[in-house]
Amino acid sequence: MATSITKEFIKRVPKTDLHLHLDGSLRLSTLIEMAKAGGIELPAYTEEGLCDTVFKAQYNDLGEYLKGFSYTCAVLQNAENLERVAFELAEDCISEGVRYIEVRFAPQLLVNKNLSIKESVQAVAAGLQKAQSVHNLSASVKKGDDLEFGFGIILCAMRRFNKYMGDYYSHLLAILDETPEKEVFSIASLEMARAAVALRDQYALPVVGFDLAGEESGFPASYHRDAYQYAHSNFMAKTVHAGEAYGPESIFQAITECYTNRIGHGTFLFSEDSISDDCIEDRASYVDKLVEYVACHRITMEVCLTSNLQTIPSISSIKEHPISKMLDRNLSVSICTDNRLVSHTTITREYELAVEELSITPHQFRNIVISGFKGAFYGDYNHKRDYVRKVINQYDKLAKEFGIG
Repeated sequence: MATSITKEFIKRVPKTDLHLHLDGSLRLSTLIEMAKAGGIELPAYTEEGLCDTVFKAQYNDLGEYLKGFSYTCAVLQNAENLERVAFELAEDCISEGVRYIEVRFAPQLLVNKNLSIKESVQAVAAGLQKAQSVHNLSASVKKGDDLEFGFGIILCAMRRFNKYMGDYYSHLLAILDETPEKEVFSIASLEMARAAVALRDQYALPVVGFDLAGEESGFPASYHRDAYQYAHSNFMAKTVHAGEAYGPESIFQAITECYTNRIGHGTFLFSEDSISDDCIEDRASYVDKLVEYVACHRITMEVCLTSNLQTIPSISSIKEHPISKMLDRNLSVSICTDNRLVSHTTITREYELAVEELSITPHQFRNIVISGFKGAFYGDYNHKRDYVRKVINQYDKLAKEFGIG
């Protein structure tokens, strides 16, 4: 390794996963079992077969990467399965030292005659709460030797959709068949934002944030300005998938038009060549000012290393990933998995990749870990301050034990 940070140390330090898609993070065995029980056709019914045909170690493009979601979403269209998958996901995270997660998903993808948006969120919350209770009542937590486990739920709107992506979208497109497409996208995201606020405020569900996911290039965040204005006006924390398939302008738009608190991916933050607006004459200055703004305002970057390598052909290795530039500019960076199943990864593995492939110093590593907790959409600020202090104390204790400066 490039530093004195060991795999055992990485596993034992408290960690977060702030960019974690529920429908991309099932256990493969559970997917197969649920598909069989629900009569859902899969390309194969063994883990080896699915890894060969769908959930590959390496993908040719984003389209191939996204193929698996049609199968995972198909098995998540009832409350029982959603609760189980959420519980198992929390269990898997807890087992590798993750102590806070924000699970995101798009309820509108799952809506059907037997499942409403509210019911889907209730089911996911129930599964996460069950895992939380098991961990927080454990002997190690009671003795004060371990941190409590916490979570939040982030609800996603889609940048674009079609009638084949679910009953909700099919119905909406049918009744608005003469409405311009971008206006339909806007209507759907505004409804999702309203639902997120209502589920938090009226039903006391642990919805902590609002997100915009899906195809970025050609479908700007500005289409969804009304949804983000509503979330912003109702004190809902916000994140946006931006700079994953488009350049700095997309990140600028997420900040200035969507009031985002965090950026999902942000991979092309430094890419001057990706700027398409001819009015931007000094591209280097534009990028520099944007990066400085992100740094000064502590807009946390949700970095997903393996996922980016699998979906962005221009990044052929971790060494070419812009995370190093982000750290050099002292940005708030949190390492995340994106999709544990689709990307065949864990938080522990993502940290190992960063340490093995990059010249990350112990100081930078500590900042990454703590930035995850500081950047979390944690509900109560005073509680969050106390929790972050416990994280820092535990991290420093472990660093001393492992001799890491």
